[in-house]
Amino acid sequence: MRLAYVLAAALSLAAPALQAQSLPQLHDVTGVDAGDVLNIRATPSASAEIIGTLAPDATGIEVVAANPEGTWGQVNTGETAGWVNLTYMEARGVHIDNYNLPDGLFCYGNEPFWSLQNIGGALHYDTPDAPARDFDLWMAQDSGIAEDLRRMVQFAGFGGPGTAFIYPAQCNDGMSDRAFGLAISVMTAPSGDLLSGCCTLSR
Repeated sequence: MRLAYVLAAALSLAAPALQAQSLPQLHDVTGVDAGDVLNIRATPSASAEIIGTLAPDATGIEVVAANPEGTWGQVNTGETAGWVNLTYMEARGVHIDNYNLPDGLFCYGNEPFWSLQNIGGALHYDTPDAPARDFDLWMAQDSGIAEDLRRMVQFAGFGGPGTAFIYPAQCNDGMSDRAFGLAISVMTAPSGDLLSGCCTLSR
């Protein structure tokens, strides 16, 4: 009963602020001439330094944040993050769906190093210290609020249920200058260590 109360309380936190949240989101490049590229800039400005490019047919690009005006989107390029003009990006409508996790969702953290990936409805858990394991995904509970990306996850863990809470937040992996729009707290066993990390919709 206490666990159910804690889960309900976690899902109710900051609900109004998250109601309009629609990022991170996968996008495809659109409206760029063949042979041209979409520039990735250091800051959300057409005069900022170009730090990377996207091909005119690039697909599945994760936009993790937007500037206050909603005209530029933050994306990752290599080991750093930059900005693209959202005029040339079309949202796929792919994010964490109700009662589901998107196939390919990849989360990881360090100290210790670990990763958790949704592959066809199973959570693939990997760490350098032990063989990889696949856990059955039991539940990915949403809040019932449109565009609220928070999910309370339960899965078959080590010796009992594993739990995770995925939520929108500016997240850094501590090893690069990449930007992430989702964070995670996870326990792989009922009495396991609480692990923290970042998640991405597109590796």
